[in-house]
Amino acid sequence: MKKTMFLLLLASGISSAQITTPQVDELVERTLKTFDVPGIAVAIVKDGKVVHSKGYGVRSIATQQKVDENTLFGIASNSKAFTSAALAMLVDEGKLQWDDKVIKYIPEFKMYNAYVTNEFTVRDLLTHRSGLGLGAGDLMIWPDRNNFTTDDIIHNLQFLKPVSAFRTKYDYDNLLYIVAGEVVHRVSGMSWCDFIENRIMKPLQMDHSAGTFTRLKDTTNVIAPHVPTDGKLKAISRYKGSTFDAAAGIYSSVKDLSKWVITQLNRGKYDNGKVLFSEKQNKEMWASNTLMPNTPIPPYKSNFKTYGLGWQLTDINGYKQISHTGGLDGIVTQVLMIPEIGLGIIVLTNQQSGAAFTSISNTIKDSYLGLPAFDHIAKLSQQRQQKEDDADKITEEVWMTVAKNTKDKIKPDLKKLTGTFKDNWFGEITLSEKKGKFYFASKRSPQLVGEVFFYKDKTFAVKWDNRSFLADAFLTFSPDDSNIKMNPISPLTDFSYDFQDLDFYRVEKVQ
Repeated sequence: MKKTMFLLLLASGISSAQITTPQVDELVERTLKTFDVPGIAVAIVKDGKVVHSKGYGVRSIATQQKVDENTLFGIASNSKAFTSAALAMLVDEGKLQWDDKVIKYIPEFKMYNAYVTNEFTVRDLLTHRSGLGLGAGDLMIWPDRNNFTTDDIIHNLQFLKPVSAFRTKYDYDNLLYIVAGEVVHRVSGMSWCDFIENRIMKPLQMDHSAGTFTRLKDTTNVIAPHVPTDGKLKAISRYKGSTFDAAAGIYSSVKDLSKWVITQLNRGKYDNGKVLFSEKQNKEMWASNTLMPNTPIPPYKSNFKTYGLGWQLTDINGYKQISHTGGLDGIVTQVLMIPEIGLGIIVLTNQQSGAAFTSISNTIKDSYLGLPAFDHIAKLSQQRQQKEDDADKITEEVWMTVAKNTKDKIKPDLKKLTGTFKDNWFGEITLSEKKGKFYFASKRSPQLVGEVFFYKDKTFAVKWDNRSFLADAFLTFSPDDSNIKMNPISPLTDFSYDFQDLDFYRVEKVQ
């Protein structure tokens, strides 16, 4: 009866005050099916207490083991708030200031010009206003199994070209959080993982969590990531690189993260008044630094949207919402808080559909705000399908053209195009011909390898061997074949495949 009543409430638009456990169960089960997500864990914190903490579905479609409240997920970019909290603790201790220059702690730090280098502050590292484009340089950390180090990333920042003036525009980045993690290391004398685990997780008794997957003490209850690949859901290898940790490394559960969220809502206090970070630093982290594009999405009204220090800030019908999302291959997550009503929501998933966690968190949020019930699952499913259909039309046209070219035996002289090409920050790639086929291979990111097909004019299409990337790309040669530009084919390609930031020049021609 309760299940039927909840569905009627969703359909009729009648408010359902403070969602019940059976209603959450029904909401999540419907979400699992609608978005083809194997497993989800959900926690709700209200007024300092955990009122819901539960797992749904399975950790892996291969093992069919169940998700529970202790199941560990990669929380991805929700790790960024831990980095900002670590720096806040060091500010509380008088070891640094938010507006200290980065070069004070990392003298070799260098951006695209001297002014920006000299003026760049610790605060700037966290606020996505560097002037670099969305995800600039992420191919040094994505996909996994590349050999770029933190030192490499710090050195290569200078080669990334800006797309806007310093501190004028929001463009999400990951690399500067890696630099922020290095600041934590140099100021504290502890690695980022050691600091997060010993100074944050240990006092909060987040006993099963770790700063990165390889540091987990027990991996018997961990999800596998899943990606829809060639029309079928597939379990894939997890991201295990450690360079990315300060931006996206943490593994945790909804049970452990509830302690983190309670501490956040308590303005840094935990365990009967002990202080992780001061209320002053809590205000700093939750204060607006960078304006973000604000297009309110029905059924909400919103007057502002900004980024703080490791948190996204927005107004939801008059309430200040503090939130963040995170994504790795096959994993997406969300942490959301409305401090004014003491509400925290955590949703962790093992598939990469952001519509899934949004459907859950929005429905729960609406119930606590007393908003008219709204079918977020139906709305977001429709929007997702439309985006996927539009993207499919674009990619299908490309591969149909490629197939026609192959059938008609239209192919340029590949010998003129083979050789070694270099980008100043990404390093070398090789284009080679083997038995009449053309191949792309990166020297520093060995997963980026695939066959290259003629598309049109001077443009080719790369089909990556790893089909779960969902990131096939265009290669466009200059008129004299000495330079190459790249761009993603599908508009839904994850922004961390920042092919558009690459600028290859020929360094060797194969004879």
